Amino acid sequence: MSEVVQVERHGDVALIKVDNPPVNALGLAVRAGLLRALREAEADAAVRAVVLVCAGRTFMAGADIKEFGKPPRAPSLPEVVEAIEASAKPSVTVIHGTALGGGLEVALACHYRIARADAQVGLPEVKIGLLPGAGGTQRLPRLVGVGRALDMIVSGNPVKAPQALEYGILDAIVEGDLAEAGLAYARRLLDEGRGPRRTGERQVEGDAALIAARHAEVQKRMPGLFSPLHCVAAVEAATRLPLAEGLKRERELFQECLASPQRAALIHAFFAEREAAKIAGLPADTPVREVRTAAVIGGGTMGVGIALCFANVGIPVKLLEVDDAALDRALQRARATCQASVERGSLTAEAMEKRLGLIQGVLDYAALAEVDLVIEAVFESLDVKRQVFERLDAVCKPGAILASNTSSLDLDAIAAFTRRPQDVVGLHFFSPANVMRLLEVVRGRETSAEVLASAMQLGKRLKKVAVAVGVCDGFVGNRMIFQYGRQAEFLLEEGASPAQVDSALRDFGMAMGPLAVRDLSGLDISHAIRERQRPGLKPGQTLPTVLDHLYAAGMLGQKSGAGFYLYPQGSRTPQDNPALPAMLEQAAAARGIARQPVSAEHIVERCIFALVNEAARILDEGIAQRASDIDLIFLNGYGFPAWRGGPLFHADSLGLDQVLQRIREFHQRFGAWWEPAPLLERLVAEGRRFADL
Repeated sequence: MSEVVQVERHGDVALIKVDNPPVNALGLAVRAGLLRALREAEADAAVRAVVLVCAGRTFMAGADIKEFGKPPRAPSLPEVVEAIEASAKPSVTVIHGTALGGGLEVALACHYRIARADAQVGLPEVKIGLLPGAGGTQRLPRLVGVGRALDMIVSGNPVKAPQALEYGILDAIVEGDLAEAGLAYARRLLDEGRGPRRTGERQVEGDAALIAARHAEVQKRMPGLFSPLHCVAAVEAATRLPLAEGLKRERELFQECLASPQRAALIHAFFAEREAAKIAGLPADTPVREVRTAAVIGGGTMGVGIALCFANVGIPVKLLEVDDAALDRALQRARATCQASVERGSLTAEAMEKRLGLIQGVLDYAALAEVDLVIEAVFESLDVKRQVFERLDAVCKPGAILASNTSSLDLDAIAAFTRRPQDVVGLHFFSPANVMRLLEVVRGRETSAEVLASAMQLGKRLKKVAVAVGVCDGFVGNRMIFQYGRQAEFLLEEGASPAQVDSALRDFGMAMGPLAVRDLSGLDISHAIRERQRPGLKPGQTLPTVLDHLYAAGMLGQKSGAGFYLYPQGSRTPQDNPALPAMLEQAAAARGIARQPVSAEHIVERCIFALVNEAARILDEGIAQRASDIDLIFLNGYGFPAWRGGPLFHADSLGLDQVLQRIREFHQRFGAWWEPAPLLERLVAEGRRFADL
């Protein structure tokens, strides 16, 4: 018997226990152990029922990630699942923690399912470019119906036990010891004379109209993604085919997903998130400071969003503003944000009041004396930051973490405004802060290991993707996006329209076009950053001038009703700005060029390869620790298409020699901004990839 799967006899019930820390992943040893244990119970005439439980903090949380990319080894998970369902003796599984992916597929094969109230179940395979490949797309619709099955499988999101009970996935919610609950439930079944109840033998009602509608919805909401449409097709097969044929069709669709380049990109993103938590030179046992209370300076959109991040996870937070009127606006903004969630159905009114109750508005820095962490979210000016940090240094208790939400300013200069630079760290949230997953954790020259470790742990607690970065203008994400946006502006002057630039990059997969993003964030902010950077330009680095023309005309984007686009009567839908063509002609004339048509392919290469080239410099300078960290930042903070894996994974997939060749061509045609990064040249010369770093 495999050590990770044990069998105990409790009278006429066999208790099968899986113990494969940390998450009982369904690796080879577990699969083989389960099949062996099941056959042993089948062969024992004294055993009348089987109970399956898992040791540790969770049920089976899915496949063993150590086996990703390796040749399959028997027994396969479908083989194990089918053996469980085919058993002649009733089986009960007891779920705690999470039953995800293959874990839920095992549970669906068991004849009865019970769970603790805090358990969750789900089929998240779509998030790594796959679909459930061990019967999940065939059995779940037979239990919960087509609509709910599509909701779970296409989104990949788990449901909590009470909802799973309502859906029919679970038969009961239990308390206490897992094994005892399972044994008691099995004996009740035997006493009532109930035998096996096979999910695969149930009928599922087809709903062609619903499936067609979901297919169209997926195409609209998830453009370019391969596996979600395959998920819909697999569920449709459950409505049209007997189980055996449906399972065969599911497997065919699974293999198509497995062969897709998107699967490799999404799995890269999956592993990148886990790697980001590992910081060179920072031992896993580094002490951390507990954050029981927090404060945010500034009640604008960003400050309120950050305050909600803390309230959403139960951390009391003080929100400081300059006067009563500003504070009232900030608190109302927090309420309005939560109310929108209530109206969408993602938050209850009771939960809203509980969260808002954790946000305390204050007007005096003295109120921050005992908080464990403070984040400033004030105007992006070094002088303003100085005033804030000098006050915080004077009032905050020893050991308090002092954090800046600056998006591009010198964190070391900010830390120098205090007498405790070791306690200063950058926590760069992305707007809207309560929604966006990315958190750049900026490590200053003096930031202590303890503070860095504490900040990374806090990011996880806030349910963010925390990535450690170093200090430079714009850190990682914004430093790269400066180059991306600059090329978009050059393209306008060379002959493209804003709609052409944005459309080309949306078709590539970006969530928004760069010019629409600039209008959304405000061209006054872009202009201020550019003016700050202008004195540091190197010889030959000229700037596009269209932004200067728009700024001079008072066209600041959505906030003024006009920018790269026009927004009449406060509309959020961009329209062509009739004043722009003359500005572009003027800008082109100043550069001595004639505007001419630009292809979508050229637009994409200019903007995306600018990201790649700058990322190579960032890696070379040690601002980012690894290539996958940069990919993670762009996937979670800048709308880069997940199915392309991030800028550097995408560059690897194209071939770095091809990317470098185009960058060299751009260098010849467009000048100093396109000087190839030395790291990129070295990688090509050595036949290596970013993935090798």
